[in-house]
Amino acid sequence: MFTGIVSDIGRIEQVEHRGDLRVTIATAYDMDSVDLGASIACSGVCLTVVDKAPGRFVVDVSGETVARTAETQWAEGRALNLERAMKLGDELGGHIVTGHVDGIATVLGICADGDSKRIGFRVPDDLAPFLAPKGSVTVDGVSLTVNEVRDGEDGTHFAVNVIPHTQAVTTLGALEQGQSVNIEIDVLARYLQRMEHYRGKAS
Repeated sequence: MFTGIVSDIGRIEQVEHRGDLRVTIATAYDMDSVDLGASIACSGVCLTVVDKAPGRFVVDVSGETVARTAETQWAEGRALNLERAMKLGDELGGHIVTGHVDGIATVLGICADGDSKRIGFRVPDDLAPFLAPKGSVTVDGVSLTVNEVRDGEDGTHFAVNVIPHTQAVTTLGALEQGQSVNIEIDVLARYLQRMEHYRGKAS
């Protein structure tokens, strides 16, 4: 379980093509405090530490994960938003995040909004019901508030504002138009839709 509050920007040092991808990620984390088998969210993807050394850790990325995450996500040199799993008693600074990617969004545009950046995304139709103004969404592992949602002929668009601090401590400050990002919808919205589904069947 995670909160969507990024605590480091890692960088992919090496990608080995085995049965799965074996990815080595450089990090500022004190790896003495990270156990083998621990979970780390990498740009919104919950992965298991299978090896480690000072300043880096290694994860295996399955073909299923590669297929369901953003294009070029697992390329050497790629920067990743990192978050260690919550411990019991930790402050929930963002919102409840599982580290399971629900879909891929595309950056439609970026513009200045005061000192912040306003970033617009297009999402697949199956994610549209889970997005609402003032609701929560996770973009590449970062917990954000949805400012606007608009349904159009070319799909559903939503926009967020990214403050200067978030731009500086995550990869979102470097997003470009046309780039793909990982999206995780609010887990509460997912359960509410499931409840509505069964309520409709009961009636």
